Amino acid sequence: MANEAYPCPCDIGHRIEYGGLGHEVQVEHIKAYLTKSPVDAGKAVVVIQDIFGWQLPNTRYMADMIAGNGYTTIVPDFFVGQEPWHPSGDWSTFPEWLKTRNARKIDKEFDAVLKYLKQQCHAKRIGVVGFCWGGTAVHHLMLKHPELRAGVSVYGIIKDAEDVYGLKNPTLFIFAENDAVIPLEQVSLLTQKLKEHCKVEYQIKTFSGQTHGFVHRKREDCSPEDKPYIDEARRNLLEWLNKYV
Repeated sequence: MANEAYPCPCDIGHRIEYGGLGHEVQVEHIKAYLTKSPVDAGKAVVVIQDIFGWQLPNTRYMADMIAGNGYTTIVPDFFVGQEPWHPSGDWSTFPEWLKTRNARKIDKEFDAVLKYLKQQCHAKRIGVVGFCWGGTAVHHLMLKHPELRAGVSVYGIIKDAEDVYGLKNPTLFIFAENDAVIPLEQVSLLTQKLKEHCKVEYQIKTFSGQTHGFVHRKREDCSPEDKPYIDEARRNLLEWLNKYV
């Protein structure tokens, strides 16, 4: 995602070829991709898409990776049937496209997903992970839903307002040092404001030399220099969930 003064020139990076271990389900008025954990431990994670939508194989791959670590995972279509952004789209139209896909206005859909996880999947402990657009959504949800045990926001937009620092539960923020759309000044401000206002556990990690999308939209074999950072970020994500969910 971009900061609001600078629309997102978000490169899709490497769209991986991946079929998925889960299946699609209907959750009230939205579709979703669901993967059951091999071990039913009563834990679930909602995985929130980037601008390229809930069907992007990369996001499903991440959901399946999380599921393999003991969580039922679900990737809902938070665009509610609207078209995702296309990699060849005209970026001048992006701000208009984004108006009908506000990452901070997903509460109705999220409530439906929580209900589904509790009733259909018997989830008792729930966390949330989001990438890009979904990272923004995670930040929003962690301010509103005390029942979420943990959140991981991966390169999500930072909106500087007094009401975005009162996190309800532990939240991990992952950023890239060379992110063209999230300046390090914004990360520094977030760090400062959370230190002043936040009363729960949080962590902010910025990965050296990395770019927007590196955690889920770079192939692990893209370069020997990048692989350790991709692996570390994914490991940190899982460790955070394991610690708090």
